[in-house]
Amino acid sequence: MNTGTRKLLVFTGGGTGGHVYPGLAIIDELKKKGRISSEDILWIGSGKGMEGEILKKHGIPFFSVPSGKLRRYFSLKNVTDLFLIALALCKSLVFMLKYRPVLLFSKGGYVSVPPVIAARICRVPVLTHESDLDPGLATRLNARFADRICISYDKTREYFTSSLAEKLVLTGNPVRPAMLEGDPEIGRRSFGLPGNKPLVLVIGGSLGAQQINLLMAEVIDDILPHAEVLHQTGGGNGSDSPRPGYVRREYIHEEMPHVLAAADVVISRAGAGTLWECGTLGKAMLLIPLGTEGSRGDQLRNAAFFAERGAARILSGDEASAGFLRKAVLELVSSQEIRLRMGEAARRICGLNAAQSCGDLIMKIYGETVLHR
Repeated sequence: MNTGTRKLLVFTGGGTGGHVYPGLAIIDELKKKGRISSEDILWIGSGKGMEGEILKKHGIPFFSVPSGKLRRYFSLKNVTDLFLIALALCKSLVFMLKYRPVLLFSKGGYVSVPPVIAARICRVPVLTHESDLDPGLATRLNARFADRICISYDKTREYFTSSLAEKLVLTGNPVRPAMLEGDPEIGRRSFGLPGNKPLVLVIGGSLGAQQINLLMAEVIDDILPHAEVLHQTGGGNGSDSPRPGYVRREYIHEEMPHVLAAADVVISRAGAGTLWECGTLGKAMLLIPLGTEGSRGDQLRNAAFFAERGAARILSGDEASAGFLRKAVLELVSSQEIRLRMGEAARRICGLNAAQSCGDLIMKIYGETVLHR
């Protein structure tokens, strides 16, 4: 990498697609408007996360640092992970001193913390973005070192101390332009679905969802007389079409914008990325969020926020059962009026042009930094 007179803009974050795709949406926005060139963008992530593979497909240069998990509880793994975090901090410091980036934009995840701290030590401006309703531990740590904290919901202000209030900027959660440009006809045709019934799209996030897969196995026979079903099952769960009108795929990649455009109902987890992609397109959502046994509870709070505003229905706890799922799906596929009402409520939540807002903020600080160097 030739530094020369380059004015490097660095992104960091990783672990899941939700930590990468919003950053890609911002990069697409900046490149589309000619505000920065491709060769002046780089991403710092973990070598063991999925971000490296995603970024490679999008032609984004990638710099790897070790990733140690930040835990709020005692574990012997904390000892090993503290070493990895220290190593990541050292590697990040060397990077910052060598390449002197103009700005660092963090999308969160454990891997983002060492680069953020290193950037602050080296006096590189830092922006951090939180996609969820309530900030995760990485964002809470990053916020202490950030010049600006981008949030997706106005309610998120309640989760930060008053000392950070002036740093908070409401931007929304960036959605990739490609996700908004799908063609419903291509979506159905790609998977051999005739389109004579409502389409139920079942997705479990970037890593799949075994709970949703098991529930679908119990209710699919009752749904198929009333709807077509396209089911992303996740790795290792097989791709087939076991019966007419039901298609299963381990992953849906390039076709996702098209199938999302075609979908009448979406059954999914409640990750921030999925919520905003579906919400921006005005899709009726049935949410089966990860509970506190498998996460910090962020999906439960995300889902509740949408459900309280009429934008989604939640199946969690005892209601995350085949009986409740069957009833909810059949009600939605039989009533276009309910689907449209939910979709409009979702659009109201996700009405911000987050990629543009984040891009404007980045370029404001980027320009000021270049000017004073």
